[in-house]
Amino acid sequence: MELAVAHPALKAFMCGSLSGTCSTLLFQPLDLVKTRLQTLQSSVQPGTSRVGMVTVFLNVVRTEKLLGLWKGVSPSFARTIPGVGIYFSTYFTLKQHFVQEKSPGAMEAVLLGGGARTVAGVIMLPVTVIKTRFECGRYSYGSVAGALRSVCQTEGPGALFSGLCATLLRDVPFSGIYVMFYSQSKAALPTEFKLSVYAPLANFSCGVLAGVLASLITQPADVVKTQVQINPQLRTLQAITCIYMEHGVQGFFRGAVPRLLRRTMMAAMAWTVYEQMMAHVGLKS
Repeated sequence: MELAVAHPALKAFMCGSLSGTCSTLLFQPLDLVKTRLQTLQSSVQPGTSRVGMVTVFLNVVRTEKLLGLWKGVSPSFARTIPGVGIYFSTYFTLKQHFVQEKSPGAMEAVLLGGGARTVAGVIMLPVTVIKTRFECGRYSYGSVAGALRSVCQTEGPGALFSGLCATLLRDVPFSGIYVMFYSQSKAALPTEFKLSVYAPLANFSCGVLAGVLASLITQPADVVKTQVQINPQLRTLQAITCIYMEHGVQGFFRGAVPRLLRRTMMAAMAWTVYEQMMAHVGLKS
C-alpha cells in the first residue's frame, strides 16, 4: 500500500516510527549512561565519592569500547519504532476525534498527550523492561527474543510488566506536560515565523523548552521505574522507600542530566520530524 492512499492513522504511525528511529539511534548513549547512574544506587555505599555522568561515560568506553554506549539499542529500537508510531497514531486519532482541526487548549493538550502515552506505554512495557535490563549491565541476554523467553521462563510473564505503575507515573505526566508546553509555546510564535523556512527550528526550540520542564518534573518517577524493573521483587512503594533511606531526596534525581538531555532532544527531534513528515504527506499534525 502506498503511503499516499494509506489511512491517516497509518500515516501518523509511519511518520512517528521514522522519527523514533532517528532520535533513538542518536541519543541511545545518554539513555545507557542514565540507566547506569540510577542502578549505581544499590551498589555504591553512602559516604563514597559521588559518581557522575562523565565518569560513567568514560568507564563504559574504557571497559566496553565505544560501541558499548549503544548497548541496548536493539531493545530500544524494538520499543521506540513501534512505540513512537503507536503514540503518534493514537495522538492523531484522539486529536481528530475530540479536537479536530483547531489547536488544543492547555488541558486538552495534557489529556491528548497523556492518553496517547498510556496506550503506547502499556503495549510496549515488556520491551521497556528488557531494554532497561540490557542497559544496566547486570544481565547477559543475547537478544530481545531470548531475553523475553528467559524472563517468562525464570520469573513468569508478570515480570515483563514490572514497574507498570512507576512507568505510567513517569510517562503519562511527561507526555501530557510536554504536549501542553509544546503546543502552547508554538501557538505563541508569530504567524510569519511559523510560515518561514525557520519553522522547523522554531518547533525544535519549543520542543527543547517543553522537554526540559517535563523531564525535571517526572525525574523521580523515572528513578523508581528503573529500580523496580531491574529488581522485580521490589514494589513501587518499596523502591521509593529504599531510594530515600539510602540516598535521601537527591537519590530521586540521580541520572537527571543524561535523561534531561536525552528526553529533551529525543522528544524535540521526534516531534519536529513527525510534523515535517505529516506535512509532506498532506496531513495536519
